[in-house]
Amino acid sequence: MGTNNLDPKLRLIQDVDIKDKVVLLRVDHNVVKKGEIKDPYRIEVTIKTLYHIANKGGKAILMTHVGRPRDKKTGEIHVSEDESVLPVVEYLREKLPAKIHLQEFPIEKGRGIVELNGSMRESIEKLKRGEIDIIYLPNIRWFQGEQASGKTRDDFAEWLSSLGDIYVNDAFSSWRAHASTYEVAMKMPSYAGFQLQKELVSINKVLEPVRPFVAVIAGSKYDTKIGPLKGLYPKADRIILGGLIYNVYISVKYGIEIAGVSDDEKKEAIELMEMDSVDRKIVEFPYLIESDLFNEKVDGKYRKIDMRKIKKGDKLNYILDMAPESIEEIKETFESAKTIFVNAVMGLTPTFSEGTMALYRFIDGNHNALKLFAGGDTLQELRNLCPDIYLKGMDHSDYYYFTGGGSVLTSLEKGSPYLLKPIQVLMDK
Repeated sequence: MGTNNLDPKLRLIQDVDIKDKVVLLRVDHNVVKKGEIKDPYRIEVTIKTLYHIANKGGKAILMTHVGRPRDKKTGEIHVSEDESVLPVVEYLREKLPAKIHLQEFPIEKGRGIVELNGSMRESIEKLKRGEIDIIYLPNIRWFQGEQASGKTRDDFAEWLSSLGDIYVNDAFSSWRAHASTYEVAMKMPSYAGFQLQKELVSINKVLEPVRPFVAVIAGSKYDTKIGPLKGLYPKADRIILGGLIYNVYISVKYGIEIAGVSDDEKKEAIELMEMDSVDRKIVEFPYLIESDLFNEKVDGKYRKIDMRKIKKGDKLNYILDMAPESIEEIKETFESAKTIFVNAVMGLTPTFSEGTMALYRFIDGNHNALKLFAGGDTLQELRNLCPDIYLKGMDHSDYYYFTGGGSVLTSLEKGSPYLLKPIQVLMDK
């Protein structure tokens, strides 16, 4: 992978001598759900960095988060085997010719892992002697200091920094500034891993796209997408909206009531509607699926509606999907595109997925465009609805799958991934 599109101030793993050094490596192997790996993609993409460390004579200590064990309201940490990194360790043991040691710590109920002193000394000595090849720490969010504040957080970052000689971040999708992604990098010589570099090169293809550029954005929460959408709007030639975002938009634009769309959301959408009143980049669907029920798909309780027949003041039930027939009416938008960015599940509930499937298949039909997909829900739906396309995209130069959606959307909102704190701390001042 070339590095010509990277900021020259970014410190890179390939530029540092790691022979006989212990490398503290932050990855995003957050792929475990209820004790099982649903998709190993996030593990697979970090193997290049692991091989590099081994080939250059370094020793790796890995850390990742899994799930959200910390209660935001109480601060309590709930340790559960469902969020253990053990399935990841077992997967890597099968994949790599390496002895991988999963470190254990005492766990306090409600507080997670608190006791740290001296607990790693013996394992690190074995690592240096070659008796083990890799140490994997428990779920980093089980540690009291990871998402804490003040002295607890700083002490934890200090302890992490004492484990190795250099720090490498290979977890672009872990974009929030926590102890393992931010503070520890300030306490050690810190560098970007190969997967992190690849993500940064790829996001540049969204920020500075080959045109025509089509962006597809959908979601079940309006407030989490409006900021990135504003950042994306000037860069895109055409924009496709889906899910609740689209419902809010058409509700405001056409003065209609749609079940599930709140007045507060409509107020927020006025700015987007005004923004589009000049350039008219937002592509509208002629046919949508209206349902009387939100969580069920019952014959006779849902129907295709023609939006061209809707009048101001009309009241609609839940709009839960784009009708697949709409694709034919807007096909020129996709056929002419050279770059397509997708952070979208078009259906508002899992039971309505026909629109999403039709969209993904139509996008796949454009063999001249670079197709970039971002977001856990987006990739999950692509994998579930179109497994053939998902597998093809893993090795196809016309596709790229970002490991995280939040990091990409935040980068779009800020205008640059280099403004994310875990990336900033890897830059030369």
